[in-house]
Amino acid sequence: MHEMSYISRMVSMAIDIAKENNATKVKSIVVQIGKTSGVMPYYMYKYYPSVVKGTILESTELICEEVPVKALCEECGKEYFPNSENRYLCTYCGGKKARIIEGKGVTLKNIVIEDI
Repeated sequence: MHEMSYISRMVSMAIDIAKENNATKVKSIVVQIGKTSGVMPYYMYKYYPSVVKGTILESTELICEEVPVKALCEECGKEYFPNSENRYLCTYCGGKKARIIEGKGVTLKNIVIEDI
């Protein structure tokens, strides 16, 4: 149920941004969710209405975008998208050592403020 803490954090950040921009109405917020973050978009959508209730975000749309895992091969220095078909090895050199550079976290990507 750690999704509740993530969605609460994203909502808090979006509210702060809306206030900083003197927004009176917000249309949507976009949250990026890394494939290896352990966060399930289903639960983000499920908890969102209760978290935004009574706030400037109450009538907004939540948009969750899944971010694929991207790795940096520590053997050849190239970026690639690991997958189970090649046992997560580097698609360029077959290297086994890599560092995940995208697809780990949960990020507030965008907040769409309605012009009045």
